[in-house]
Amino acid sequence: MLLSKLLEELHYECVQGSVETAVSAVVYDSRKVQEGCLFICIKGANFDGHEFAKDVVAKGAKVLVVSEPVAELEDKDVTIIKVEDTRYAMAFISAAWFGHPAKKLKTIGITGTKGKTTSTYLVKSILENAGYKVGLIGTIEVIIGEEHIHAQNTTPESYLLQEYFAKMVEAGLDAVVMEVSSQALMLHRSQGFVFDYGIFTNLEPDHIGPNEHKNFEDYLHCKSLLFKQCVVGIGNGDDSHFAEVMEGHTCSLESFGMTEGCTLRATNLQLVKKPGELGVKFQVSIEGEEGFEVEVPTPGRFSVYNALTAIAICRHFNVQTENIKKALLGARVKGRIEMVKVSDEFTLLIDYAHNAMALESLLTTLKEYEPGRLVCLFGCGGNRAKSRRFEMGEVSGKLADLTIITSDNPRFEEPMDIIADIRTGISKTDGDYVEICDRKEAIKYAIENGQPGDIVVLAGKGHEDYQEIQGVKYPMDERDLIRDILAGV
Repeated sequence: MLLSKLLEELHYECVQGSVETAVSAVVYDSRKVQEGCLFICIKGANFDGHEFAKDVVAKGAKVLVVSEPVAELEDKDVTIIKVEDTRYAMAFISAAWFGHPAKKLKTIGITGTKGKTTSTYLVKSILENAGYKVGLIGTIEVIIGEEHIHAQNTTPESYLLQEYFAKMVEAGLDAVVMEVSSQALMLHRSQGFVFDYGIFTNLEPDHIGPNEHKNFEDYLHCKSLLFKQCVVGIGNGDDSHFAEVMEGHTCSLESFGMTEGCTLRATNLQLVKKPGELGVKFQVSIEGEEGFEVEVPTPGRFSVYNALTAIAICRHFNVQTENIKKALLGARVKGRIEMVKVSDEFTLLIDYAHNAMALESLLTTLKEYEPGRLVCLFGCGGNRAKSRRFEMGEVSGKLADLTIITSDNPRFEEPMDIIADIRTGISKTDGDYVEICDRKEAIKYAIENGQPGDIVVLAGKGHEDYQEIQGVKYPMDERDLIRDILAGV
């Protein structure tokens, strides 16, 4: 492809060479350079692609895209394109390289602190129930037809994202629903196209620190960028940051929530409690339209907001009410308030809650179901902030009737040292606890000691199917552990 075609939607300066140069590939990893390729010099946390300019030219790169000067090159036939931001440029170059595949799909981008993962699966379920062919890109996986690809980032690098879009078009898909992280928006991974629908779920302080966001204001600003890059914006009107996130939006705007003034509302909430299952029923009211009742097989108000998110999107696809109700009742998301049937006497669920904020939200929600006992099993990751351990221990001690402290991903730390830190937090409360380092043994204890009416939460691992110890990831899926325990293995 000609370089001029790849640069059509960018402002740039041709410092050296010609934009009529033929390009054999687009590359941003110096290890993947090939003869005749275009190399994009990306500045990362640990490496700067500009420093590899001489090396990649020696390997055959014929075009360099840069944002700052590079060392003088011996090969004067190399074309150098200067742009303001190479990450931003990479998004548009990648979109052009793959033939602008997003224009051939209905694109749905969901951003927010919580609810992104669950909402993407709910949207996929509803639209597929209505006959659409839908791809998914998110924290857990990428789904293209029957192909499931393990996800490395919530939102992939722009080149990989465009490659996935192209594969979806090739597979005959109609739409894609994806999680859009604040990091992705900050690093321009989701640039190069305009979303048909941009969705805001909620906002709480998160992802603030080194290599993430410098403060909450920056985090909020990055979330807001989605609504300058979509045609229709849909947001949680109940969230206290709704107006700030939508400030300066360039899209048409709709809202969902439980309060007056929202375009789409949930009313008459009722908790649903069945053997081994928790859920919620509510009435959906839509401005100028007939309402309907919905039931979702996951507990709490956040499940209502997740369902509203999905309904607010899918009504733009003219999905029939019965399709919506059927899909919501049958949708399951791995590791997100995932019920695992082990007994008719008590309820067991797996959830990804791996920080104090998420754990507090989850346990508070479950207490509304008035369990006989609320039992919380969790550990904390090694080589991470100790404060998380203290905070999670304190939250569980305050809210759970029994905490089972166990191992998570110890990484390069001793599991018992991590458990001791959690104990420090829980010791600030009157909460009962036991310590069982081996996670399988801990889960076995929880199941064998389950009492009628209990709700047992296995927190922290969620969708993860491994345990990381001393730099090695060993297979470990809690569903498999439960199956083995019940089989006596």
